[in-house]
Amino acid sequence: MSSCVKTENKPLRATKAHHYLPCESNRPCLLVVLGGLLVLAVSGRWPAWAAEAAAVRPNVIVILTDDQGYGELGATGNPVIRTPHIDRLAEQSLWLTNFHVMPVCSPTRACLMTGRYHYRTGVTDTYIGRSLMYPEEVTLAEMLRAAGYRTGIFGKWHLGDNYPMRAMDQGFEESLVLNGGGLAQPGDPPGDVDPLGAYFNPTLRRNGQWVKTKGYVSDVITDAAIEFIERHREGPFFAFLSFNCPHDPHQVPDEYRRRYLERDFRPEAFPNHPEGHPMSPKNDPEVLARVYGMIENIDDNVGRLLAKLDDLKLASQTIVVFFSDNGCQNHQGYNAGFKGWKGTVYEGGIHQVCFLRWPGRLEAGRRVDRISSVIDLTPTFLQLCNVEAPPEVKFDGRSLVPLLRGESVEWPDRVLFCQWHRGDTPERYRAFAARSQDWKLVQPLGAFERWNGKMTFELYDMARDPRERHNVAADHPELVAKLKAAYDAWFDDVTAGRDYAVPSRIVLGAPQENPVLLTRQDWRGRNANWGPKGEGYWEVHVAAAGRYAITVRFAPITAKGEVTLSLGGLSVQQPVQAGQAECIFPDVALAAGPAQVEVTVRQDSVSGGVRYVEFKRLN
Repeated sequence: MSSCVKTENKPLRATKAHHYLPCESNRPCLLVVLGGLLVLAVSGRWPAWAAEAAAVRPNVIVILTDDQGYGELGATGNPVIRTPHIDRLAEQSLWLTNFHVMPVCSPTRACLMTGRYHYRTGVTDTYIGRSLMYPEEVTLAEMLRAAGYRTGIFGKWHLGDNYPMRAMDQGFEESLVLNGGGLAQPGDPPGDVDPLGAYFNPTLRRNGQWVKTKGYVSDVITDAAIEFIERHREGPFFAFLSFNCPHDPHQVPDEYRRRYLERDFRPEAFPNHPEGHPMSPKNDPEVLARVYGMIENIDDNVGRLLAKLDDLKLASQTIVVFFSDNGCQNHQGYNAGFKGWKGTVYEGGIHQVCFLRWPGRLEAGRRVDRISSVIDLTPTFLQLCNVEAPPEVKFDGRSLVPLLRGESVEWPDRVLFCQWHRGDTPERYRAFAARSQDWKLVQPLGAFERWNGKMTFELYDMARDPRERHNVAADHPELVAKLKAAYDAWFDDVTAGRDYAVPSRIVLGAPQENPVLLTRQDWRGRNANWGPKGEGYWEVHVAAAGRYAITVRFAPITAKGEVTLSLGGLSVQQPVQAGQAECIFPDVALAAGPAQVEVTVRQDSVSGGVRYVEFKRLN
């Protein structure tokens, strides 16, 4: 299962609600599975697991924050930040105290949605075409929806902005989402977006259509989640409240920022972890005031949502899960003594809180210290909801239900893996960690941009040194070799048979999305970036031959020039004048099939890329 590319020797098939995608294996596609369940429902011949499932079908709410560090809650020892509602949720919850995510956003989200390591899903990074999840992956939303759940996502998706990779294509019947990895990024729609105020009155996508909302983004998406819960109170429902805060830019209502302007952010004001890494005195109080203000706003919204569950008398019927997608950005704030920040495979980048509340079913205050990962959540939710995955779905994660229930079971040790670095293709040994219950092997180098191939293998005794102060690799070469061999086997397995050079293709001209807006979030190429001099191309699949109107938008040019659009063997040009920022190719005949789209603007003998390309099928 590599990328979704139509090839000459691969028959087309429908997968889930999608079309125009190649058959990568002989496994039954989800439409067949769902169709079979429908037949069983109509005939009254449900399988045994379905009869059992009818007894307990709790609602599920996943609350995910963005770039919130482990130490940025009152519940984890931060004395400055105010998070009373999340702290109370923590008191009412079971804690996974050794819970891990990936170092950055999209990889964690792919793991969450599938229960599989992100390299299996085609997701390698967060931008320039590397965060497009294979459409044939079967998501948690799809599996719950097939079992009768109503499904909704509110906030950040970050696994594809276009058909067939949108949240609405991947199991969410209701969606109010932002494009790309966040607001004030190239995924924003063309037009009136103010990058300095993008978090206020944001333009979001509701079920695929752009809508102008009113209010602060975290308030807006929480309002939508609450409205969804009210409408589907009879349940069961799955609501994914996915905040894009406190990710930068750190835009926050001023009332929240002002609450922290006079607070003491010196290291002496925070807990000292003698066994950990000291907090740096070189922080910017203005930045921390904004970050903490954003988190306090999240806390208020979590409080509103939990109060609504109480009002609707749904608390005892609802599993609520809270965690963040990676560690905090390197703002030199309180990090609970952990080493590293977002983007690293040290604990400061991947060790997260995970609270699970289900009153009367999961013991409040219980601590589960076995190592766990975001890949475990989907199989865990399915078991708690009495929903079976389709037989062709193979999880990397393990259901944690026996541990959550405190059952006396054999729980063999295992090794969990974590890897992330910039680049189109995974590279062996580049910025990875391999973690057993007591030991962790780390090769921290090469996460960002180009890598010179240098490596340093570090080993930490996590039972005695959970904050990674003492590298003991030289003392235990046999453990280094054992964990390195486990990593090699894992890397071979998760990357086998996958062609990362071509990501999942964006489909043009399909009835599910017309028009299609291409942004710099998903272009690729050696010079593809978000800067003013970036140039790139998009991997697409034209669903059907036909006529298309193509609109190109770019930064206003300063001199007379020319726009050239290339797609497959087609190349068309149009002259542009100084001050122009848009041009339209009103009627272009496109052939069906896979292709690259590349558009350049040339002026004064210098060429550059564009900001947006929109394709609208005319016939």
